Amino acid sequence: MLHDLLILYTLFFRMGAVTFGGGYAMLPILRREIVQKHKWMDEENIMDYYALSQGLPGIIAVNVSVFIGYKQRKVPGAVAAALGMVSPCIIIISIIAFFLSNFQDNVYVQHALAGISVCVAALILDAVISMWKKGVKDTFGIILCLVMLALSVFTDISPILLVIACALLGVAAKWREIKTPKEGDAK
Repeated sequence: MLHDLLILYTLFFRMGAVTFGGGYAMLPILRREIVQKHKWMDEENIMDYYALSQGLPGIIAVNVSVFIGYKQRKVPGAVAAALGMVSPCIIIISIIAFFLSNFQDNVYVQHALAGISVCVAALILDAVISMWKKGVKDTFGIILCLVMLALSVFTDISPILLVIACALLGVAAKWREIKTPKEGDAK
């Protein structure tokens, strides 16, 4: 069991060390490590955990790591995964804070951060494409996605309210699907 916890910690430590740009940028890494390499779960489960994590308070990457860790080794696994995800941030921020005056005006640091920003944009685009393939499955999903995109771009509505609205609309659509008799069903 300790070996499994160490694997969870180190896996999420490595993810936390390279997940610049937040939870969206970690999706390609999650897919590669959790789904393809370790085969702990399928991509649909990852997307479900990710979607749920967006609607919960806290950092998306930490929330996802807790869900995956819990699925693997219950509470100890959740703790190991969460600690692994946040440890690199704590270490890096502590080092930067200690040397902040030397870093903030350094041209190499500024260029490195600009390069990292380009990479993060590519990772987020990959995550959007992946989420679109897994999450938008029908006309209702396409319309809902486009409406929410328009609302998020052109209004000041809180993303939290948009996530809650989508959750409620998803439940309502599923409920309607269950309650509506299909063609050919006995009446």
